[in-house]
Formats: sequence, structure tokens, C-alpha cells
Amino acid sequence: MGGNRVKQETGGKLNHFDAQGQAIMVDVGEKPVTQRTAVASGRIFVNEDVYRAITEGTAKKGDVLGVARLAGIMAAKRTSDMIPLCHPLFLSKCSVDFDLQPEERAVKATACVKTSGQTGVEMEALHAVSVALLTIYDMCKALDRRMEIREIHLERKEGGKSGTFIAAADD
Repeated sequence: MGGNRVKQETGGKLNHFDAQGQAIMVDVGEKPVTQRTAVASGRIFVNEDVYRAITEGTAKKGDVLGVARLAGIMAAKRTSDMIPLCHPLFLSKCSVDFDLQPEERAVKATACVKTSGQTGVEMEALHAVSVALLTIYDMCKALDRRMEIREIHLERKEGGKSGTFIAAADD
């Protein structure tokens, strides 16, 4: 993301720094409670053997997508433990779904996270996708270590002062 785009989206001010440039946790105490939703996705590209093991359920470590789904949900719930300055949030919903893409030998993970609160859930959705894909890698690395995780991004977010964001296809 270029510096100009950051300035456009934030008004030129990064809110995790005080006037002296010190990292701070943003005070959300005065913000209104609103419904907030974020959807993120990413893909892991695998070889034919790994793809077959995932789709046929023959990976030695078990149900790859089932375990990855649980790992992603657990990650969303623990985001503030991993990302400095993130607020701990009570999540009202977290789902992690997978789309098998045989033509590219890829698995797309999509996380949808919801809360009613004073700060958004973008980081929780991104964290869920990242950990779900890393779990697929971990469960299948005995078959091939060349798997590639790519394209992790925020697809959309709703709620809060900035309203709705939808990623454009050319972003």
C-alpha cells in the first residue's frame, strides 16, 4: 500500500501513534457501539498430491480443513494476544469457510467475523485466514514444503465511523 493511499484513507494520520511518535493503544472509549463485520480471504497453492490428500481426506494428520477451520476461529478469538495494540473483543460470530479450486490446485479460505463494539474486526478476520492457511501448510508439509500462501487481504468491512469498505477488484 503506497503512502499516498494511507494518507487518503486515514486523513494522513496514523492513530496508533501519539504526538511524540510513541506507539499507543487507541482510546475507543468515546466511540459509539455499532455492529461491525469484516470479511478477509487468502489462498494456499499446493501440488497435486497435497490437493488430493486435502480433498480425499487422506492426510496423515487427519481432517485438514476441519482442523484449519477450528484453528482460524481460535485465532480470531485470540487476535489481541498476537497483534500489539489490538483491543480484546467479544466476537458474536466467526466463520471460516474453504473453497476448493482444482483448476489452480488452491484452497481459498474466507473468514467472516462480527461484533457489536467500539472498534472493528478487520484484524480478527485477517488473523483467522492467516492461521487457517498456516494450519493447512502444517498439516500437509510432509507431502510438500513448496506450498505458497498468497493474497491474504480484507475483502470488506462494515460499521464504525468509516462505514463500509469493499476492496476493488484491481486493488
